[in-house]
Amino acid sequence: MSLPPLRFHHAAETLTRSVSIANLVIAGWTGRDRAALEKHIAELEALGVKRPSRTPVFYRAAAARLTCAPRIEATGDASSGEAEFVLLQSAGRLWIGCGSDHTDRRVETYDVTVSKQMCDKPVAADFWAFEDVAPRWDTLMLRSFIHEGGARTLYQEGSVAAMLAPRDVIKLYTGGDALAEGTLMFCGTLAARGGIRPAARFEFELEDAALGRKIAGGYDIAPLPLAD
Repeated sequence: MSLPPLRFHHAAETLTRSVSIANLVIAGWTGRDRAALEKHIAELEALGVKRPSRTPVFYRAAAARLTCAPRIEATGDASSGEAEFVLLQSAGRLWIGCGSDHTDRRVETYDVTVSKQMCDKPVAADFWAFEDVAPRWDTLMLRSFIHEGGARTLYQEGSVAAMLAPRDVIKLYTGGDALAEGTLMFCGTLAARGGIRPAARFEFELEDAALGRKIAGGYDIAPLPLAD
């Protein structure tokens, strides 16, 4: 799967190039803070999603689901986004980005793995070299916003410290220190303010306040009709 050309930021340089994604992995239940993890599990249980038997869980999805498009289509009106930091192994280096694990909540109640395959997975076009942010990793902030009732509303906010650190997630998945070349991994999310709910537009961002920069993206959701 090839996304549009992505922008890779390392030190003071920015390189734009196309990347072929061979593997899409979605890591779920990656909370480092057990209380925050339990809160997210509870809000999904309220929607009918079964409690996981273990954590974290690594789901596979088709790399073709990745997109940088400003609009996605989703069956029905029961899907919603969730902001996550993402890892990308490319050109021999680990990169950090941001995206949305957009999920069909109706399907999620009976099969989480299938729900991960139901919707496109938007990602921002910018990536930072992990080595550049690793020394201050826990200071990075993850946020999302939804548009509802004509207003832009803060939907999620918190430090990436709420989730397992990148190297820890990689080790749990691979048993080693690196992802396979061409692998992109979503790495877990935060609880939603006011509960999980659909919206007409979803926006996500990863902020590095120390350098005054953000990786940001957003997309509109077009619901497709359900046949009788």
